[in-house]
Amino acid sequence: MKEVMSVEAEGGQAPLPVPVQGGGTTRPDLQQRAMKILRAREAYNNGYDEEVGEKPPRFEVWGWYLYEFCSYFVLTVLIPIVFPLIISQLQQLPTDSLQDWNKSHQGLICSQKETHLYLKLTSHTIRTSSGSKYSSLEWTSIAWATGLAIAAPVLGFLSFHLDGHFPKLITAAATGVGVFFCLPAGFFKVTAIFIPYIAGIVAASTVASAAHTHHLGLMIRSFTGPILKKSQFATRQGVSSWLSLYATSAGCLGSALISAFTYHMLRELNTNEHDLMSLWVVSIFSGLIWLVGVLHVFTATSRTTDSISFASKLHPFSIFKYPHAIGALAGVFLSSFTTMAIFIGGVLFIVDQLCIKPLHLLYYWLMYFLFPIVSLPLLQPMQHMIKMNSVKMQMVGFILSLLSSGFGFYFGHSHWKWGHILVLGAVQSTSTGILHAFGRVLVLDCAPSGKEGAFSIWFAWMRAAGLCVGFTVGSVAPGHVRASFGAAFCTAIVGIVILLFGNISDVGGAVAAGHVRDDSDQRSSTVPALDSKDSSRV
Repeated sequence: MKEVMSVEAEGGQAPLPVPVQGGGTTRPDLQQRAMKILRAREAYNNGYDEEVGEKPPRFEVWGWYLYEFCSYFVLTVLIPIVFPLIISQLQQLPTDSLQDWNKSHQGLICSQKETHLYLKLTSHTIRTSSGSKYSSLEWTSIAWATGLAIAAPVLGFLSFHLDGHFPKLITAAATGVGVFFCLPAGFFKVTAIFIPYIAGIVAASTVASAAHTHHLGLMIRSFTGPILKKSQFATRQGVSSWLSLYATSAGCLGSALISAFTYHMLRELNTNEHDLMSLWVVSIFSGLIWLVGVLHVFTATSRTTDSISFASKLHPFSIFKYPHAIGALAGVFLSSFTTMAIFIGGVLFIVDQLCIKPLHLLYYWLMYFLFPIVSLPLLQPMQHMIKMNSVKMQMVGFILSLLSSGFGFYFGHSHWKWGHILVLGAVQSTSTGILHAFGRVLVLDCAPSGKEGAFSIWFAWMRAAGLCVGFTVGSVAPGHVRASFGAAFCTAIVGIVILLFGNISDVGGAVAAGHVRDDSDQRSSTVPALDSKDSSRV
């Protein structure tokens, strides 16, 4: 074969019979077939490079992990924990609030500092011009919802450019805006100013998350190629789950770092004065960590083409043409709601009803954010061993949330030991990681080539919206843990029902998106432009 391939007449001349060992000659049709195969291979490789680019190098993947490490904590620690604590330090407690709390918690020994923090968080001490009263937690929910309202039109506009030339610029700009609002968080001692602070951070985080998810879609396509056979879809599953699981683990590590630093600064807090400095330092530190994630922009490889024309006004809504993607979005919203409602409801229950030692609260936070670093990477080999796809893995996550919320609801009036709290944190943290990682993968499986940005904006917004609603439900009725755990239990059931009976499939979504074709489809051959006879000879 080497002798046959080495003789192609220059200038397009017809090939001549070539002598081979043994005194014979090769047939011209065999030589033509060999050259046809080589030209098809070259054309395929050139087309592959133009469409998906080169495979991501290691430093690009690590850069993508870095951004998850530097940004995941924004909606899991900074907004739901740090900012409500900062706002609470501006509030003045009524003189009788501490006495009322002691009457309702007879027999429990709680530190005065812990009690003051809880009461400032949950008491309706923020009065608006209309006469309405809100707690620090509710004020955070209002600001969070405002940020989502701001992010919605911005995401729609940027979807044209995410699928074009500017995804890296969008990531850097969104991160810069978020960091800008983190830095002056304690400069003005005015409660109202935290609405634009939090709203700006939420909007920036949502946009950055969309760009981050969009980049994952491009990397998956670069690793696996533009089109796969159904029998090869397990390759895409392996790559996407590997990237998403390890990134979520990195994000949990970042959240553990910020939560531990928050606890450390809480110990320095002076609850008798309007002490903003301690928690302001946490906000500044969080912003600087988030800024470090911009290094991902310099490690990322550009793989997109021209921006989508603004004449395609329905581009941001193209996801609604794909039923599997809509079902995946429903799962993202419900999972985000469920996990945040359990987390916030659990933290308030631990502080209010159990009065555990402050150090044990730190243990709970560390267990919640560090345990997925071990549990999530172990899930990938297990997933392939028992052949579970993204939909089934999400069902596992919902089932774990069912166990956590059901346990909390049933034993809501019991006195837990801190070992029970750690077990709850370990189980629920694994559920949170699974639902986030595989929800992201399922949405991208349903995203056609060139529309990853249009799908990513919906994933980012629905996730942020679910976390916001879950935070609101978990904090609106402090002292009534059964309310938040019961709501989370119900939404987990709804999520399982949607995944079971909603006709949602990662393979079906990938087929609809054009990532996968039937094994019998000639277009899914590894070397296109060949007939079946020639393809079998490659």
